[in-house]
Amino acid sequence: MISPLPVRNGVNATRLRVPAEGPWATVCAYMLHRFGHVDAAGIIRRFQNGEIVGLNGTTLDEHTTLGCHEFIWYYRSLPVEEPIPFTETILFQDENLLVIDKPHFLPTTPGGRFIQESALVRLRNRTGNPELIPMHRLDRATAGILLFSTNPATRGAYQTLFERREISKTYEAVSALEPVAGRPAGEVLGSGGLGGSAEDRSGNAVDGLPGPGNHLLTPDELRARVESLAHEPLVYRNRMSKIKGQLRSLLEEGEPNAESRIELLGTGISSGYFAGLNVARFKLSPHSGKTHQLRVHLAALGLGILGDPFYPTLLDLAPDDYARPLQLLARSISFIDPLSGTPASYTSELELAESPA
Repeated sequence: MISPLPVRNGVNATRLRVPAEGPWATVCAYMLHRFGHVDAAGIIRRFQNGEIVGLNGTTLDEHTTLGCHEFIWYYRSLPVEEPIPFTETILFQDENLLVIDKPHFLPTTPGGRFIQESALVRLRNRTGNPELIPMHRLDRATAGILLFSTNPATRGAYQTLFERREISKTYEAVSALEPVAGRPAGEVLGSGGLGGSAEDRSGNAVDGLPGPGNHLLTPDELRARVESLAHEPLVYRNRMSKIKGQLRSLLEEGEPNAESRIELLGTGISSGYFAGLNVARFKLSPHSGKTHQLRVHLAALGLGILGDPFYPTLLDLAPDDYARPLQLLARSISFIDPLSGTPASYTSELELAESPA
């Protein structure tokens, strides 16, 4: 369904479905029931100023009766945002695609407290192209290669590549091989356990101890695991699930539905924020696309990614520490271009700060 309102300041208008009947005489009354606790005066003002429209751009006022419109559109009041002090880098752009290096901490799409400070809105404003749409997503904490469609006419051809899993992606990650920042080395993420809602984060992590349902590898076991990966990459499979409203994905018993290839690139000493720390660097190739898959898989091996507040144990909510980003990078993406039939490959120019020297 096409919005009757154009993109404004890089942001789409919000669409709301309105019930056909109910205890509200007007659409305005329904919206006050739903959202009046947030900004009742602002809702009334929008109706009075003709800022809420129905299909085909029909303007609603505060007297428009319930049942006249199934969907309405309006622009949200945007929050005051703290600028994220990193800039995305455009690596490639043509009439069909735009490819960027996304920095850590920048969300792919707008949501919550990040609207203008999202890759999509920044790029729409930067390029002047309101048709820009991300072809996939990276977690806010993850840096690296991110593809956008610039052309609605060819978007479907590229979307099909993702749907058919005809896209090859590689990532890199750095893990600590000794205790750091209160976290023990070799903590193995257990099956089941806490998914973690925003309300029950506190108390899940105790300095130096494994989290609920987790266990620790011995130093010899951790050393043997790393040495094994040095000899041969591992194809790791497990079963994962994600419950709506919870922060973390969970491990489950049963038929595997997630697969990643894990290759050791090297070990050594970090020269980043945790200078002097023994670390390992990995190349990761996901063969499925579960939420937090790579983070979960390394944590399940006792090699949790350095700087991860979710795995193997959920840490208390804390402000962003720009000096200590999650050490996970989307290094490359490759595919056969559906329009030209030629190979296409894009590689990140970023590096993980804690990589071994």
